Amino acid sequence: MNDEFDYRGGVLHAEGVSLEALAAEHGTPSYVYSRASIERAWRGFDSALAGQPHLVCYAVKANGNLAVLDVLARLGSGFDIVSAGELERVIAAGGDPGKTVFAGVGKSRAEMERALAAGVRGFNVESPAELERLAAVATATGTTARVSLRVNPDVDARTHPYISTGLRDNKFGIPIDEAPALYEVASRMGGLEVAGVDCHIGSQLTDIAPLLAAMDRVLALVDTVAAAGIRLHHVNLGGGMGVRYRDESPPEPRRYAREILDRVASRDLELLLEPGRAVVAGAGVLLTRVEYLKRNGDRHFAVVDAAMNDLLRPALYSAWHDIVPVSLAAPTGVVRAEAEYDVVGPVCESSDFLGKGRRLALAAGDLLAVCTAGAYGAVMGSNYNARPRPPELLVDGTGTLVARRRETVADLFRLERRLPG
Repeated sequence: MNDEFDYRGGVLHAEGVSLEALAAEHGTPSYVYSRASIERAWRGFDSALAGQPHLVCYAVKANGNLAVLDVLARLGSGFDIVSAGELERVIAAGGDPGKTVFAGVGKSRAEMERALAAGVRGFNVESPAELERLAAVATATGTTARVSLRVNPDVDARTHPYISTGLRDNKFGIPIDEAPALYEVASRMGGLEVAGVDCHIGSQLTDIAPLLAAMDRVLALVDTVAAAGIRLHHVNLGGGMGVRYRDESPPEPRRYAREILDRVASRDLELLLEPGRAVVAGAGVLLTRVEYLKRNGDRHFAVVDAAMNDLLRPALYSAWHDIVPVSLAAPTGVVRAEAEYDVVGPVCESSDFLGKGRRLALAAGDLLAVCTAGAYGAVMGSNYNARPRPPELLVDGTGTLVARRRETVADLFRLERRLPG
């Protein structure tokens, strides 16, 4: 867990707020975020690049809650978006469209029009077809789109295959050896301004070597297109920096920054980074309460009130999240049973689990915290099995903001209609 989550008097706190008290007031399951943790993580990236022209663009897909985006906007953060919906979230949260980069492989014409009207900083273009569409939309609307080609450097990120994006057989980006010719095409198109180059090789990266290998290939591309008379003004190295879920040892931003700054020291280039997970993952926990303890043969199950619809990562990626008791001491008169538990939810799927084989001492009614859940948690939530999504609570010192209220069952079918008559 991050420093902002610690035990005080045997009870887990987020900053100065007891998670036991939050659960009593707001119920479970509930997401809890720490503002101080978000700010500390973002500033780590920003300060690591001090002295070099740069912009840290938070990846909204990691956690798009308006309060989270507001925290980052107040720090002066840029934003990385992959849809018009995320753009509207940035604007609603007080973020600056002029510091916002529009990425993603499937931008629609309507999304391009909205982004141009809002005045986004630029577009990361992922295919020749997208380049042609963007040029046509910009020309038709009397605007100019600043573009960077997202290149695919064919570098193995050594991460889960579902979140690897920089190999030749991934759907993302333009093969790097095809990029020089496409830059020449882009430079002659109306409605476009060639601005830079973008590269993102994957998520949850814990080894710096693939990142640096990709950067070396991108800088070689910068030199190649410069020789053809096309100057690129910035290099966007994407995001993907990993966090510690279990026993990973991801590099600190300063170590990563030292390596990349050495490579651009003699170049007139602005650096863009797009961290998401590394900013918010450790800033959040999911609170859940044990409903039942159950034994099937030699398997022990702790059935909790959170499920795969609340936190999909374990079911989707077999991802590990540490699961810890909120209170170290059992209530008076309660006997906890120690065993290796599969911590599972009430959804009717065998894939509905939050953790397997966890050594815990538990009793029905115990409150648990699923750690490092601030990224790709609530934002990937669903209403599967007609389950209302949990609230999101932002702790700020000793105060708490209900950043998103708990859904009601009525919310689930508010947009639906029965047959007439």
